[in-house]
Amino acid sequence: MDVLRTPEVALVTGATQGLGLALVEGLAQHLSTQDTVYLTGRDAGRVAQAVEALPAGGAEVRGEVLDVAEPGAAARLATRLAERHGGVDIVFGNAVMRVGPDDDPRAVVRAYAEVNNFGTTRLLRAFAPLLRDGGRFLVVASSFGTLRHLAPVLHDRFDALSSLDEVDHQVAAWRDAVEDGSARAGDWPGFVNIPSKIGQVAAVRALAAQRRDDDLARGILLAAVCPGMMNTPTSALWWDASTAPSPAEAAKALLDLVFQPADPAHYGELVRYGEVLPWR
Repeated sequence: MDVLRTPEVALVTGATQGLGLALVEGLAQHLSTQDTVYLTGRDAGRVAQAVEALPAGGAEVRGEVLDVAEPGAAARLATRLAERHGGVDIVFGNAVMRVGPDDDPRAVVRAYAEVNNFGTTRLLRAFAPLLRDGGRFLVVASSFGTLRHLAPVLHDRFDALSSLDEVDHQVAAWRDAVEDGSARAGDWPGFVNIPSKIGQVAAVRALAAQRRDDDLARGILLAAVCPGMMNTPTSALWWDASTAPSPAEAAKALLDLVFQPADPAHYGELVRYGEVLPWR
């Protein structure tokens, strides 16, 4: 007798281009025609174009508008998906605001933190409770998201935080220091990407500390992931990325974390190419 299988549901934020789009395509090709992958972004036109451009086959890809910078947007979408499907199986938090070398940190940090950091914690609050057994929730960060990139005097700001509210509080304090010009005097790095990525990883660690025992018992993986250097226009603003992997190539290691058995050593950690990057 055939065993009835619950259709799987995946969600990718920031998915209209680059890594996010590659993750949607990879998920759709790995999953079956019973399953659904939600491609999300903040612009309805770009979401529709991205869905239309994807190759046929595999899971159904559905577009949804999601601006993670809008305070209630993630919770509203989570409610809709819970009503449609009863839960979710795979979430990639990939939405990001990018900055270039010519951007003034004081001018961009508020919007930057709103998307990259508060957008991450909103997504975690909204969708982690919907994860079904065997689920995956992966926040795309980077290898900059470890305390080794932060002055030791600042480590306590992000180490061993016990809640997403505490993480938001520390991110807001950093954001305000950048805006009022006191950040450099306070030993914060000038590159806003570093504290932001540390804040993302801290958020994963804080939520993982609360959920660890239950998630591990249910086969759930919650982790931050680093895709490594990619050949994208944004990377090219900062480094010579001409020989770096394409977003599609970089997506493979992240998709392995979805489709291979969960490694308990990865839980709550920052993972790059299948290896844990030490937090301290």
